[in-house]
Amino acid sequence: MAAPVDLELKKAFTELQAKVIDTQQKVKLADIQIEQLNRTKKHAHLTDTEIMTLIDETNMYEGVGRMFILQSKEVIHNQLLEKQKIAEEKIKELEVSFESILTVVNYKKKNNYLNFVMLNENVCLPLFSFFRIVLEQ
Repeated sequence: MAAPVDLELKKAFTELQAKVIDTQQKVKLADIQIEQLNRTKKHAHLTDTEIMTLIDETNMYEGVGRMFILQSKEVIHNQLLEKQKIAEEKIKELEVSFESILTVVNYKKKNNYLNFVMLNENVCLPLFSFFRIVLEQ
């Protein structure tokens, strides 16, 4: 009788560990994406700051793939502002998902493995009797 309970416990722990590892990977991925978007936003801001120091009639070349297209300063400025705006929106979306993932990870850590096992009635009864015997000694 002890063997099936042990197998069920082992299976439950393995599943929970897999879920924790999965959420930790999601947290790392979201963090990397946020860092990349912050770099993109900063790069666009710095480029825009430098462009704004030039004369308004200045034409510039915009890199498109392996070629360059002649554009006015205003067009480049608007594109850089749009790039910053898009990056900021994506950062906000990722931060919301990042916070929800962290909440899930913290919830799983706080509830620990024992609380997870207590939800399974087949494992719960033998486990309680085991803890009662250990605590009485």
